[in-house]
Amino acid sequence: MSNQFSSLGISAEITKSLEELNISVPTEIQEKTIPILLSKTEDFVGLAKTGTGKTAAFGLPLLQLINAEESHIQAVILVPTRELGHQILSNFESYATNLPDVSITATCGGIPIKPQIERLSKPTHIVIATPGRLIDLIKRKTIDLSMVNYLVLDEADEMVTSLKDGLDEIVAKLPKKRRTLLFSATLPGTIKQLIQNYMSKHVIQISANMETVGNQEIDHQFVVVEPIEKLEVLMHFLSSKEGERGIIFCKTKAAVNKLAKNLAINKFSSGALHGSLSQPIRDRIMKQFREGHINILVATDLAARGIDVKEISYVVNYHLPDVYEVYVHRSGRTARAGAKGLSLTVIQNEEIPDIAEFQDELGIVFKEYSKPDAQSVEDNNTLLWAKQIFKTKPNHNLSSELKDEVKTIFHHLTKDELIEKMLASYVLNTKNDSMPNNEPPKKKRR
Repeated sequence: MSNQFSSLGISAEITKSLEELNISVPTEIQEKTIPILLSKTEDFVGLAKTGTGKTAAFGLPLLQLINAEESHIQAVILVPTRELGHQILSNFESYATNLPDVSITATCGGIPIKPQIERLSKPTHIVIATPGRLIDLIKRKTIDLSMVNYLVLDEADEMVTSLKDGLDEIVAKLPKKRRTLLFSATLPGTIKQLIQNYMSKHVIQISANMETVGNQEIDHQFVVVEPIEKLEVLMHFLSSKEGERGIIFCKTKAAVNKLAKNLAINKFSSGALHGSLSQPIRDRIMKQFREGHINILVATDLAARGIDVKEISYVVNYHLPDVYEVYVHRSGRTARAGAKGLSLTVIQNEEIPDIAEFQDELGIVFKEYSKPDAQSVEDNNTLLWAKQIFKTKPNHNLSSELKDEVKTIFHHLTKDELIEKMLASYVLNTKNDSMPNNEPPKKKRR
């Protein structure tokens, strides 16, 4: 079959791997980047939104430029998180199935370092690393970067904090005559400073798919809630998306844990993802999410980097991000590979002016999501209560005698009558719980 990558200069071996992956048409960032990386020698800055194919844009040329006859490390790719690192490793291995002599490895934090050290003692051409783990390896003198030809800074805008203190240490171990490639979804002032400090004066810069926050297929909406109703409105929205996959973003690990616990109590198919979880737990949750065993991922911003799942139909910003670039990354998790998606932001009244600022800065339009009325929320809560009962496992520790006595009480009721009585009891208890306390306030002790 015809493969347009060959016309960009990609070799027959790599093109064959792409055909085996059913990839034949390059994205805009790939079309603009690949010929430059293959034919030029200058430093390079590539700007493209999340989900537009940046990994292949630098990965395919890098694989082709590697000299497999030499055993030293020739390229280092720095990434903000271990999830993204392992995602890039997986992509590279797929692209290189017909390049058996090219050796690629990932050295990311959160997992034991000794196996990584052992792996680096063998011939390695490409190293994908998080900054912290690479610095650790440098300090241990277990990695040799003296002959590296290419330094790639991927998702650089997400890596600014971790790079600020460590990049000097990493660059000091690299040859002065190297080529630095920087890829980012946004170009804030901190990235411009990084380009000025660590790249040559002759930098080639290209942009692709920069007109909107990711692509034209994302529907940006917001809903204004009172703090007390925030969780119930969210659960009403999630119920309307039952069976679809989505990610809910929170600002802090504590908020992720709290929300994930509430969703679990209400029997939503969900899991939590943040930096304090061990790597095996993070891997297990991501595997469950990718394979569709859970539909909802509650995550912090950094933990969600590297989530390359195409069938994510919605993103929820449970907390409005502090900076515009973070919104770009969040919303870019949905509407991938040409699909449509929804990015819903939950805000309070005092945050309404912020929506206008996000619109102006990012060149997008937010529509107001129709908040469910009180009766709809109450109905949804009732259905969630019913699902809790349905999904509750029987308690086998209760005595048979007690169970028999309870059955005797209910034995003359039909199924419909029992359901009617349970619903009436639920509604009565719910109303009692929401009734104001009419007792006179107690006098404060002096």
